[in-house]
Amino acid sequence: RRYPTVELRAETFNGSTHVPVPSDSAFLKALLFQLRLVDDHVFVEQRDTCTRINHSSVYSMSTAAGELWPVLAFHKSGLIYACVPLVEGTLEPRPPLLTVSGLSQGLALLLGIMDYISPSRKNEAEMNAKVGQLRNLLIQACPLGTPLNTNIRSLNSSFEDIQEMPADKDQPAWRSSTYKGKPQVNVCITEKVKCMQYDQRDVVDTWQVYGAVNCKCDIEGSAPNVTLSLNLPTNAPPLQDIVVHHCVTSVDPAMLMSTSAEPLHDSVYSGPYKFPFIPPSDSFNLCYYTSQVPVPPILGCYQLVEEGSQIKITVNLKLHESIKNSFEYCEARIPFFNRGPIAQLEYKVSYGQLDLSREKSLLVWVIGQKFPKSLEVSLTGTVSFGTAGKEHPTDYVCTGNTAYVKLYFRIPDFTLTGCYVDQHSVQIFVPGKPKITASRELISSDYYIWNSKAPAPMVYKPL
Repeated sequence: RRYPTVELRAETFNGSTHVPVPSDSAFLKALLFQLRLVDDHVFVEQRDTCTRINHSSVYSMSTAAGELWPVLAFHKSGLIYACVPLVEGTLEPRPPLLTVSGLSQGLALLLGIMDYISPSRKNEAEMNAKVGQLRNLLIQACPLGTPLNTNIRSLNSSFEDIQEMPADKDQPAWRSSTYKGKPQVNVCITEKVKCMQYDQRDVVDTWQVYGAVNCKCDIEGSAPNVTLSLNLPTNAPPLQDIVVHHCVTSVDPAMLMSTSAEPLHDSVYSGPYKFPFIPPSDSFNLCYYTSQVPVPPILGCYQLVEEGSQIKITVNLKLHESIKNSFEYCEARIPFFNRGPIAQLEYKVSYGQLDLSREKSLLVWVIGQKFPKSLEVSLTGTVSFGTAGKEHPTDYVCTGNTAYVKLYFRIPDFTLTGCYVDQHSVQIFVPGKPKITASRELISSDYYIWNSKAPAPMVYKPL
């Protein structure tokens, strides 16, 4: 789809240096070449030279009229998703990618299209039908070249429901449809904890918490007003790096100024975290945040030592007493890279059960839904290996005794920051008593415990 309005603006911004978007066939030919989907066996200096190594999905394409930049494109499951975002400014010198807002808007739109099309990849007839509907959907999602709604799946593919002008002039662009029925609001706080533990005196362990507040508001009216508050327990660390959805109508500027890049001090914003907003029709993330929590939920120690042809392993895990001891699942995975299949295994676990993966290169320690009363569990074992084959996992980082244990867990109805939504504090200015459902969860994300008997990749080293 082409947008003459956008092309005219690009020409206005760049004047004589403007490079027009070529014809569809010429654009496709240049794009396939740039993505190495044609002539990939031939070395072409302008594409393959070391000075043009691409670290993103943003390309510069050679056309008859000159270099077209930026072209945002990626190849996924046999399909190419591409767009040419508008740079609202001069292209010489090229601005940093992070300053081009059109790139993030274009990427969101392409990901929305991918999310809409990809479930039909295996059914060609269904996929062709969806591609045929895309033009109608883009009229709603991106009417004049600016994405208004990147959730393509939430749009209606028929023209019957498309309003040329909203029936109510107060209806915001992001409310693509109106709801009829009993009002209800669902809120879910999802916190993810990342962790790197080394159990070494000269290396600092690191952990980070990322939170997202997801909302689904089924409320009648063209522009309903909702106010939601996030609460923290007394003496809990404040929320930081808060980013809010564009539907939030006002927010205390001090809330947005609190950043984890600076040490915590008395003037940091500690609440209340109030968000007045006019919700979109579909589910959305109201805000994102981080927090500097004092301890990781599970402390671990991993030791792997080679003794001749055998490997001795010891894993100790301790659940911190402040953490809710009720898991949906909790398991530790112990991979063995650059080695053959596990031929012999002797082990002892104080709690849970140990399973060997089908390809015999991974130990899965299923701890289950609770830690014991002591809150500590341990695993000791001796492992020997057979001859390595091509199917066994390799890793350039984990060579020799450099190895890790990775934890996977989910704790329902719990957050590491203590953050929660008080259902009584949710204000909805509509008739009728709405049903409000609030939930929360803590999920592990890249939770590593490195072998303390070997050097491990450091997040940073102390001076």
